[in-house]
Amino acid sequence: MSAIAQNTSAYFIDLEEAHGAHNYHPLPVVLSKGEGVFVWDVDGKKYYDFLSGYSAVNQGHCHPRIVEAFTEQARRLTLTSRAFYNDQLGAFEKFITGLLGYDKVLPMNTGVEAVETALKLCRKWAYEVKGIAENEAVIIVCEQNFHGRTTTVISFSSDPSSRKNFGPFTGGFVRIPYNDLQALETVLQQKNIAGFLVEPIQGEAGVIVPDAGYLSTAKKMCADANVLFIADEIQTGLCRTGYMLACDEEKVRPDIVLLGKALSGGMMPVSAVLADDEIMLTIKPGEHGSTYGGNPLAAVTAVASLEVLLDEDMAQQALELGAYFRSQLEGLASPHIRIIRGKGLLNAIEINASDPDAAWKLCLEMMQKGLLAKPTHGDKIRFAPPLCITKAQLDECIAIIKTSLTILDA
Repeated sequence: MSAIAQNTSAYFIDLEEAHGAHNYHPLPVVLSKGEGVFVWDVDGKKYYDFLSGYSAVNQGHCHPRIVEAFTEQARRLTLTSRAFYNDQLGAFEKFITGLLGYDKVLPMNTGVEAVETALKLCRKWAYEVKGIAENEAVIIVCEQNFHGRTTTVISFSSDPSSRKNFGPFTGGFVRIPYNDLQALETVLQQKNIAGFLVEPIQGEAGVIVPDAGYLSTAKKMCADANVLFIADEIQTGLCRTGYMLACDEEKVRPDIVLLGKALSGGMMPVSAVLADDEIMLTIKPGEHGSTYGGNPLAAVTAVASLEVLLDEDMAQQALELGAYFRSQLEGLASPHIRIIRGKGLLNAIEINASDPDAAWKLCLEMMQKGLLAKPTHGDKIRFAPPLCITKAQLDECIAIIKTSLTILDA
């Protein structure tokens, strides 16, 4: 095979197909470079990134301040394990707890590790503080949730593709409809309820935005029942919806907050669980941990990532441009768009078509025209560009979406 052939998109796609697990179904584009709101493929074609690594690159691809902090620390010290102290973790812990107003933070790596950590914390608190009988604690979750794909987490998923042939499953969970306060109130009457795990906006389900007041009322109901309110802000947090945390819009202070994705600006896996001492200090040395969790490279990168969000006022950027983006989508008045919804720059459309592959075909057409997005749950497409996008760039993207929709006319 020639050198030229070995650098084609087909070559790289075939390489993955031959040697990698088939657990994803990517768009047929091979990316090799990213900067700000743009990515480039191996042929040099430039695209707008409207997925942002599922909101992992809120700050934009390869933000220079984050890259500089990462590379400088990478030359000094990357990993010690938590068997020893390092000179960067404490500074990160002080910064993020001060920023979000919690006593303690427990750093992990991936988003689902943060979820697993929160579940363990919730159960520990339930047994040692609330006084639920051992092994009897129940955590409430929502239908159509997405919190990751570990065995415990898929045990309370309602997505058949996440569950089929992966059992037996872990017990201790009860599912209720999302955005249904009556259902929550009914389950909260049980005496063995430890926590309520909820996404402020259901991202993977198609950017399902709850009714105004849902989060604040649910938080009060949990407090009245002495149940922990656990907010999975891994995708919705860190300025994506127009606030540092999506819960901030309704002035909700969760008992446990989960962060990930943009916590590193897309540089590496970094996640975090925040809570006050009554909850966090129920876990003692040796009861939970991670070799890489809290490593100095992650700590430095996370601080830089948070500082960029603050210094560049990305929450306000997302709030203003998100409202503008939705208004422009509505202005298209396309018969192929059934629903437009979102908060900040986390948005989605539902495609109005009898063809079950219509959303996929639309994403392929947008890809050809220089915009990358991906369907979820068949007929839904998320639009979530990096928060550094400008109004002029959004206008270009609206134009791409508008012309691409014509492929569905036939």
